[in-house]
Amino acid sequence: MSTSADLVAALKAELREARITYAELAERIGLAESSVKRMFAQGGDMPLSRVDEICRVLRLDFADLARRVAERQPLLAELTLEQEQAVVADRRLLLVATCCMSQWSAEQIVATYRIDAAECTAHLLRLDRLGIIELRPLNRYRLRVAKGFRWRPHGPVMSYFRSEVLDEYFAGGFDGEAEMLSVVHGQLGVGVAEGFRERLMRIGEDFSRQHVADQKLPSARRRPYTLVIAMRSWLMSAFRDLKRDDVAWPDAG
Repeated sequence: MSTSADLVAALKAELREARITYAELAERIGLAESSVKRMFAQGGDMPLSRVDEICRVLRLDFADLARRVAERQPLLAELTLEQEQAVVADRRLLLVATCCMSQWSAEQIVATYRIDAAECTAHLLRLDRLGIIELRPLNRYRLRVAKGFRWRPHGPVMSYFRSEVLDEYFAGGFDGEAEMLSVVHGQLGVGVAEGFRERLMRIGEDFSRQHVADQKLPSARRRPYTLVIAMRSWLMSAFRDLKRDDVAWPDAG
């Protein structure tokens, strides 16, 4: 949610872009220049009636101003514990949230799952209230999560994934069209490992971008794929139990 101070900061930016000085603005809204300067210096104390007057000078709708404020807000790299708890507590809300993360339209969600339009709208409203999306007219929305977003490593969603999804996912043969499973073990320098982590993150981002691009393909030419990318300092217990006590490299749990 945008604060009053955010609105005032956005108005300052709009005035600079329009090359309207405080003196010119004061003349147009019938105030002394000193009053205008004081009003902007006070930030969040600017009355909404004044915000409306300045918007008229700028020929800018208040809704457009609010949208620009929202677009300047930093995107979320991770949800709070409370946000994740709310999402995972309702399986259908989790489904809609996952679809939103994949930038599905409301129409696609309704056409694909047993969720009617009214229920889909209700879930989108909840996601808006949770701060995960910014809901717009006609059920369009803007994601408020960053491209590199991830669920909390030990949070409610990943706990759900580990308990309800992981075994089902890895029970597959990974031998279908365009499927693969590869387990590679080795010892790397920490700096090199960080480089691999960044490259793997880029693969995940490429997958997400391709998903968005392929939405224009007919549904018959698309199939659901799930990409799981992981790398951790770890040695399976069957090997860890055999490791010599005097080996210098740190234990990997």
